[in-house]
Amino acid sequence: MPPVPSQPTRRRPAPGADGAVLVAPAGTDPERPPAGAAPRPGRAAPVRAALRHAAPALLGYLAVRLLGLVVLAQWAHVQGHGVWPVLARSWDSNWYLDVADHGYTHEHRDRLTDPPRSLAFFPLYPALVKAFAAVTPGSRASVGLVLAVLCSFAAAWGVFAVGDRLRGRRTGTLLAVLWGATPVAVVQWMGYTESLFTALTAWALYAVLTGRWAWAAGLTVAAGLTRPTGIALVAAVSVAGLLAARRRGGAAPLLAALAAPLGWLAYVGWVGVRVGRWDGYFAVQRVWGNVWDGGRVTAVRLRGHLAYDADPQLFLVVVSVVLIVSAGLYLLCLADRQPLPLLVFCGVLLLVVIGSGGVYFPRARFLVPGFPLLLPPATALARARVPARVLALTGAALSSAWLGAYMLLVWQGPP
Repeated sequence: MPPVPSQPTRRRPAPGADGAVLVAPAGTDPERPPAGAAPRPGRAAPVRAALRHAAPALLGYLAVRLLGLVVLAQWAHVQGHGVWPVLARSWDSNWYLDVADHGYTHEHRDRLTDPPRSLAFFPLYPALVKAFAAVTPGSRASVGLVLAVLCSFAAAWGVFAVGDRLRGRRTGTLLAVLWGATPVAVVQWMGYTESLFTALTAWALYAVLTGRWAWAAGLTVAAGLTRPTGIALVAAVSVAGLLAARRRGGAAPLLAALAAPLGWLAYVGWVGVRVGRWDGYFAVQRVWGNVWDGGRVTAVRLRGHLAYDADPQLFLVVVSVVLIVSAGLYLLCLADRQPLPLLVFCGVLLLVVIGSGGVYFPRARFLVPGFPLLLPPATALARARVPARVLALTGAALSSAWLGAYMLLVWQGPP
């Protein structure tokens, strides 16, 4: 169970996780009741109260994703095939299922010159699929899909909790809905790791913002075992913990900062031992064509897809636009002076994704966990008039639904 969203009533500015002062922005009430307030005795009551507080966000997220599922199902029906294989057994889903079925032993190659490509996939999600499949009916593919959907709601709740903590309930709700309406949000309900990783990230960042360092460390260790971009969350929690320990003292933030990298380092180190070289994990990534070149290839591809391609592919144009918009949103986050943990997480995430010289098409998907980038538009929508808000959310939901179906049924490649 993630940390229950709650906060003390703030009659004066409260210190942030990095030691800075969090001042309620214009349009929010610093005297508002605490999010998820509930009686202290027992544990069930605070959880129920927090869930009721988040209910509009979760219902809004459900509505957006159901719209996407309906559009996908109708499009798939027109093409004469079902939805389940596309969502549960396609592309990276099959790699995770292979790891769940066979571990990392199903490929036999020269470990020094051509390491197994399956080692690129971090172990937590396939381990969870294997564990739940052992005690539940249905195939592992079905279990993986259900697990991803459940994690997407945990993620939406965490996204709401962060937005609610910083800007109030309305902004938190809009943030969760916008996260469910991103251009490639369809992967949130696929047998992929984006939902699990976002859930761990959102609650870890919330734990940092509320000073729950043990939760922050544990969730970050788990995130480091989920995706290679877990290094972005490691950086955020470690920096926040070190700064908090320096400014306010105490062992908890220091221990969290030291523990945060353990999951990511454990898997990368294990791959190195398995492959027989210190850079074993990065050697595996090179087998996939992934190297870090500081953004040179990204710049070339952006220019090609947006300016020079005679017959541009729609999906690659969408990916290019997502990268540009994400960079612009990060500048708004900096101008908005978001708490340091959020800025570090999104900054490192963008640095990894944009700086990669490898495959181009999944980069919009890699940015799905970067939900703090959506905080500026969510804040703006919270201040907008109701008709403008409805129009913006409707447009985002419809475009996300259409693009999701296009990506899975028309685009001839992985999402």
